[in-house]
Amino acid sequence: MRRNVSVTLLSVGHACVDVYQGAVASLVPFFVAEREYSYAAVSGVVLAASLLSSVVQPVFGALTDRWAMPWLLPVGTLLGGVGIALSGMSGSYGLTLLFVAVSGIGVAAYHPESARVARIVSQGSHAAMGWFSTGGNLGFALAPLMVGAVVTTGGLRLTPLLVLPALAAAVLCLPVLRALGQRQAAGTAAAVLAGPDDRASFVRLALAVVCRSIVFVGLSTFISLYAAQRMGGSTVAGSLALFVFYLGGAVGSVLGGTLAGRWDRVTVSRWSYLITIGSVAGVVFVPGPALYLFVALASAGLYVPFSLQVTLGQDYLPSRVGTASGITLGLTVSIGGLVSPLIGSLADATSLRTALAPLVLMPALSWLLFRTLPEPTAPRLGPSPT
Repeated sequence: MRRNVSVTLLSVGHACVDVYQGAVASLVPFFVAEREYSYAAVSGVVLAASLLSSVVQPVFGALTDRWAMPWLLPVGTLLGGVGIALSGMSGSYGLTLLFVAVSGIGVAAYHPESARVARIVSQGSHAAMGWFSTGGNLGFALAPLMVGAVVTTGGLRLTPLLVLPALAAAVLCLPVLRALGQRQAAGTAAAVLAGPDDRASFVRLALAVVCRSIVFVGLSTFISLYAAQRMGGSTVAGSLALFVFYLGGAVGSVLGGTLAGRWDRVTVSRWSYLITIGSVAGVVFVPGPALYLFVALASAGLYVPFSLQVTLGQDYLPSRVGTASGITLGLTVSIGGLVSPLIGSLADATSLRTALAPLVLMPALSWLLFRTLPEPTAPRLGPSPT
C-alpha cells in the first residue's frame, strides 16, 4: 500500500476516534440544559473522560514498546464510540461518568499505537505526521456539529447514533494494518527509532505539553458556555465558537508540519506559543464578535506544535517510542481534564471570565520551557517489536 494512502486512511480514522474526545465537551451544554448540571458537575464529566486515560495511555505506550499491538486501533476505537453512545442513555450521573470513562480508556488505548504505526507508514515525514494529527483535529472540529445535529433532533436519548464514526474508523484501519503486517513479515518495515535517550529534554517537553493541555481543555470545556454568555445566551453562538476552536486546530496542525519543513520544530513551537499568549488573552478579555477571531488564533497557536511535540518526544526517547507517544498524546493531555473541575468550581464561585483568566499564563510557561529545548538529531530506524 502506498504511503499516502496509508496516511490518509489513518488520518480519517484518527478523525473518527477524536470525535469522541471532542464529543465530551460538545455534550456539556446539553447536560446543563437537559439535566441541569452545574459547572462543577460538567467538569466532573470531563474529569471522568480524562482521569483513567491519564493513567492508562502511558501504560499502553510502554506495552507497545515491547510488543506490537495493532489490534488496539480497532478495539480502542470501538470502546471510545460505545462509551459516548451510552452516555446519554441514562439520567444517572454515576452511569454518565462510567460511560465517558470507558470512552476515555478506548481513546487512550488507540493513541500510542496509532502514533507508532503512523510514524512507520509516514517514514518519519513531519508533514505526513502533521496530516495524521490534522485528522484528529478535524474529528474535534466535527464533534460539536455531529453532537449538535443528533442531540438537538431528539435529545440525549439519541446518543447511540454517535457510535457510527467508531464503526467507520475500525473498518478504515484494517487495510493499513494488513499491509503493515505483510511488510513486517517480509522484513521491510522499520518500527522503532534507535539512538541515545535525552530524558532531561523529554521531561521539559512533557511539562510544556502539560501547560498546553490545561489551556486547551479549559477552553474546549467552557468556550461554548462562555461564547453563549458573551453573545446574549445563544446556544448557536456557543456551538459556533467550539467549532471554530476545533477547526482552527486542524489548520494549525497542517501549518505546523509545513513550517517544520522550513524551520526546526523547537523554533516553530516556541513562536507559536508566544503568539498564543496574546490570543488567549483576547478570548478572555476582548468583547464582541472579535471573540471568534481570537478563538481561531488561540486554537491554531495551540495546535501548530501538536504533531511536532509528538515527534520531538519520540526523538528525545528513541528507545521508548510508545512511552513517549503515550505521554505526549495521553498523560500530559489528560492532565488538562484533571484541572478542569478547578476551573468549574472557580466559575461557580465567581464568574466564568474570572475562572478562564489564569489560562493566559499557560502558553507563557510552555514558551519558557521551549526556550530550554534543543532540536534533536533524527535517530535512525531500527527493527520492529514483535
